[in-house]
Amino acid sequence: MHNLKSKIQTLAKQYLSETIEIRRFLHAHPELSFEEYNTSDYIASKLKEYNIPFIQGVVKTGIIGIIEGTKIPNTLPLLQLERGPNGETVKCIALRADMDALPICEINQTEYKSQNSGVMHACGHDAHSASLIITAKILNELKNDFEGTVKLIFQPGEEKLPGGASLMIKEGVLENPRPHAVFGQHVFPDMEAGKVGFCSGMYMASTDEIYVTVKGKGGHAAMPAEYKNPLLIASQILLELDRTFMQNEQKPPTVLAFGKITGNGATNVIPDEVKMEGTFRTMNEEWRAEAHSKMKNMAEITAKQMGGSCDFRIEHGYPFLVNDKVTTSDARAAAEIYLGKENVEELALRMTAEDFAFYSQQIPSCFYRLGTGNKLKGITRGLHNSAFDIDEKALEVSTGLMAWLTLNELAK
Repeated sequence: MHNLKSKIQTLAKQYLSETIEIRRFLHAHPELSFEEYNTSDYIASKLKEYNIPFIQGVVKTGIIGIIEGTKIPNTLPLLQLERGPNGETVKCIALRADMDALPICEINQTEYKSQNSGVMHACGHDAHSASLIITAKILNELKNDFEGTVKLIFQPGEEKLPGGASLMIKEGVLENPRPHAVFGQHVFPDMEAGKVGFCSGMYMASTDEIYVTVKGKGGHAAMPAEYKNPLLIASQILLELDRTFMQNEQKPPTVLAFGKITGNGATNVIPDEVKMEGTFRTMNEEWRAEAHSKMKNMAEITAKQMGGSCDFRIEHGYPFLVNDKVTTSDARAAAEIYLGKENVEELALRMTAEDFAFYSQQIPSCFYRLGTGNKLKGITRGLHNSAFDIDEKALEVSTGLMAWLTLNELAK
């Protein structure tokens, strides 16, 4: 494996400029969730260039590619690789990258700044897709050095419910062949480029979207006896929910937060209703279900007591993300060999969410972080920020390490 590691490191370094070029093209041409048609065509063109078989149009814009090791006969049709030439089960490892961007206006003034007004790759999905493209190129060039199958998953719609992962799973991305493990990586601006991070077991929270309509009775602000102010009702609901869910420590890790309140009144006009939008996140499915019922009842009772009513709608989102302990432990050990122990860190639990969680609920998975920050260069902006960018030197790590982790997993 030492010789193979050297080959991968050489190729990752050799292809760094190409990885950067691909990442910059994707960054300059971002597309929103489930609208990644040009992105999909561009990725398909690269896979064709590298002679990697693929299927396009999964969940409209998704792509599934296949790289076969030398012991997989080329006569088998694409995506029908359940067994090898002697009837043995073929080991398959899946690698996933998301493709969609966010509705954010980029303020960076780089040569690769977004050319699509109001749309930006502010979450690093351009880096994820570029990395997987070149990882695929590396693995395809090394296919005579390994046995088994690598499944490439270029996934749409990570940023928007119900999540592209759930839809690709419904369309069979985890079948024919069924992966033995799934790997995904995500940029991490809080970590310096050159480093990576792992967390075994529970890692990221589930997420639900909350939509609330509080109804009162509108009127002239100067005549309080004639109206029931939905703004006050909404405020009381928020206070009650915060007191119950955020100030109570006797519960699993939880976040309940509202980021949008709309009441179309005026200085002297009390509106008939107020709308609120928020998010609920946790790491326990029983508590998740209990909390849904509890917050809904609390809001409805509070509104009724204050002379109004409340429509409390919860849109069920992504599950929690759990990293398989054996797969992640082995991946971390492999990363230490590839990068050195000093460049591999332990990650803390996060209340952020990821639709990679859908894969982790079905297949042994490892979702790890790629350091992309550089304090000396001033590359420190966080995800979903209009000035977000990455230290592109990290792309040499992202391509080589994913290839290395794949071959280590196949060799187990």
